[in-house]
Parts: sequence; structure tokens; C-alpha cells
Amino acid sequence: MSIKSIVAPVRGDGKGDWVLGLALAIGGQFNAHIDVLHVHAKAEDMIPHGVPLTTAFKSTIIAAAGELARQEEQRLVGLFDDYCKSNNLKVVPADAEDFPVDRLSISWHEVEGKQANVIREEVRFCDLIVVPKPDRAAALGMNTLQAALFDVRKLTAVAPHRDIKETGRHIAIAWNGGPEAARAVNWSLPILAGAEKISVLVANDQDGGATRSRSLRRYLRQHGIASQVQTFERGSKEVASSILSKVSEIGGDMLVMGAFGTQRRSDLVLGGVTQYVLENADIPLLMAH
Repeated sequence: MSIKSIVAPVRGDGKGDWVLGLALAIGGQFNAHIDVLHVHAKAEDMIPHGVPLTTAFKSTIIAAAGELARQEEQRLVGLFDDYCKSNNLKVVPADAEDFPVDRLSISWHEVEGKQANVIREEVRFCDLIVVPKPDRAAALGMNTLQAALFDVRKLTAVAPHRDIKETGRHIAIAWNGGPEAARAVNWSLPILAGAEKISVLVANDQDGGATRSRSLRRYLRQHGIASQVQTFERGSKEVASSILSKVSEIGGDMLVMGAFGTQRRSDLVLGGVTQYVLENADIPLLMAH
């Protein structure tokens, strides 16, 4: 098992470097290929709905929107080229069929539409999708994250709002025994195998979490991966806060966890463990639903 294909959707919001940084930090361990996906809006989508406009005015809006999209694409392609040069990345064409096997490679894809829809419809074959930490206040990023987790159902890495040069040395697993957490572990196995240390985080109980974590630790041992149990106290603190406090205490630099449990899309705005971790974690997250 390996991580060979990574999709990294970016937009002109200043978070692209964080997404690419995490993609490189993970992909570099496997000489993976990174498909950088930039989605720009259709010009027709820029026309306000429900507002009566003349045909001529609509044409003007569409033409202006198209020109803005072209300029934005040129700007981002320039930033992409500079980024690749500064990081000594091998750039291959978007439609390439052969990739370097001895080094990381990268390509640029420009697609028209809405980012979440493009991910749902066009991202089918990859090992990992890297997205930025959603900005709840600005209502940005959650639809993309949901598309990756719920629709494409791929392992999804969430990049914090800072530069990541290296990660995955000490990986914490938030283990609750649920199917989402198990799926996150299964899909993260290549990354877990390369870690120097694995800590399994479980809520404390009478035997110190031994029973709760037995099946997980047995599975990891079968793949030659040693792990240790780290318990946290629920106490008066919320579970999510306790998990992040424990990760910080033990020096974890990445957290693997199931995402959203059995919640439906309509329930996500209500919060919960996943939402709290997304909003407050300052380390990369590996998630699966």
C-alpha cells in the first residue's frame, strides 16, 4: 500500500500554499503525484438570480466575468510556477500518463464550475484529497470538505492555517471504536507505517483503555506498526477539547480520526466533535467518513 495520487484543490484565497505544503509533506514520503485543481466559476453563474436584466447587460457581465477568470488563472499559474521552482518540483502536463517514480511530481488543472461539484463529479481515482481548514465565519471550505468526505469518500487531509514542512512523525489516532474511525485508520495505513510513533487516544475507563483499543492495536501490529495507548479524561471538558489537549500534551503532529460519525449533512452546522476539532486544531488532520 502507498500514497501515489493526491488531489489538492486550491482557490485564490491565500490558502493554497498551506494546502500544497501539506500535500508535499505527505506526498514526498511516497514520491507521489499531486494534481493541483483550480476551479473558477462559470461566467454565467456570476449573473444575479431573480434580477431582471437586459440581454446586453447580461452579455457585459459574462464578458467581464470571463476576463476576470482569465486574469485570476494567469495570476495563480504564475504563483504555481514560482512555487514549483522554489521547491524543486517536477511539473508534468495535466494529461500526462507517465510520472517519475523516484521523486515527487505535480501538475496543474484548470476547471470551470463550483469546486465542490467538480470534486464530486471528477475526482474518482486518488489516494488522498488535501483541503484547507474550513473558514466557518466566512462560510468557505465546508462544501469542499463535505464533497471529499461524503461523496467521493476518500481519505481527506485538512491543512491548518500555517505552513507545514514536515508532519507524520508522531501520529495520534482518536479512537472511539466507530466505523468512521476504523475507516480513517485503514485508509491512513501507509502514512501510519512511516511514523516514528503512534499514540492511540481513548477515553479513560477501568482498564486504562486496553479493552477499548485492543482490536485497533492488534490490527496495527499485524502491519508491523507499534502503538501506545494514551487516555484522556472526559471530566467536565468536552471530548473534542480533551482530545486536542492530549495531542498537544504528547507532542503529536498529526491526528487521524473519523469525521462526523452518523450525522447527516443537515446536522453539521450544529457542531459536534468533528466541527470542534476542525475549528481548533493547529495540526494536520486525516479524516474519513
